[in-house]
Amino acid sequence: MRMGPTIADVARVAGVSRSTVSYALSGKRSISGETRQRIFDAIRDLGFTANAGARALATRRTMVLGLLMQFEPDEFAPAMLQYVMAVTETARRKGYDILLVTDHDGPAALRRITDSGMVDGVVLLDVLHDDPRLPVLREAHRPAATVGLPADTEGLDVYDLDFGAAARQIVDHLRDLGHPEIVLITPPRPVFSRGGAYSWRFRDAAVEQAARRGVRLTAHYGEADPSRIPATVGAVLDAHPQATALIVHNDATAAMLPAVLGARGVAVPGDLSVISLYSADFARTFSLPYTFVESAPGLLGRSAVEALVHRLDHPGGPDRPVTRLVAPHLIDRGSTR
Repeated sequence: MRMGPTIADVARVAGVSRSTVSYALSGKRSISGETRQRIFDAIRDLGFTANAGARALATRRTMVLGLLMQFEPDEFAPAMLQYVMAVTETARRKGYDILLVTDHDGPAALRRITDSGMVDGVVLLDVLHDDPRLPVLREAHRPAATVGLPADTEGLDVYDLDFGAAARQIVDHLRDLGHPEIVLITPPRPVFSRGGAYSWRFRDAAVEQAARRGVRLTAHYGEADPSRIPATVGAVLDAHPQATALIVHNDATAAMLPAVLGARGVAVPGDLSVISLYSADFARTFSLPYTFVESAPGLLGRSAVEALVHRLDHPGGPDRPVTRLVAPHLIDRGSTR
């Protein structure tokens, strides 16, 4: 009978000792990032699988990270999945599996997986301004990182886009091109109501920056239901016939916008300048031709996992929790003039 790969095989391929492989799996000693990467590359290439139960008993680590999120009906799933992919791929490279939890009772789900010792640490997505999961997470005394900025960041590594800076950059871009009147389509109203702070961080900053720059800007709630998007976009444009630019901070609307504007006979940028906020991957997936600010889901998901694994590898270390807001980067695709 052919036996599966062993720790000795992993050590040989990675060019390290068996004990170093054990340390990489257990986290008992710190090893360099380059060595750790070679070991996990060898584990992946060989298809090596450590006995999770034995490893957990010996090290008190499961090598599993919890990923908590909810697929809300007013969020655009393809956009959310970009964050999920970044988290899971980074965890795999670091030697961790992911336990995806989508329970609508987030606090109860979080308490269940932390009290039972199912996970070593937690990544939270779709973080709300006053997120009810955070008190439970702090009581659990497990390392955690969030993608999304809550009101209270105590004890957390927090990563998010600087939505306020993104809004100001977009408004400045349009004002510098001479646009006197702009329309903004925001996330759906329920996102604001339940505490999705990214929605009002962008909207409020855009309104304030427009006022500073002498631009008339009007914000309208967007839709999540594809069947309602054409009528809503049409109503917004009809209500502002003098507007020369459209900002779209709504993934579902952005994905449908080429078809919607094409059906209305609106030429971009000849009749209307268009600018949005999403990722380069999102733009490629939906063949979007618009100038946009990169929303950086890959960077945010990767950073959250790397911070979490660093804390697991260095328990009780001196590093204080960090809040990092990624600076916006505007990519000009020629849809504004």
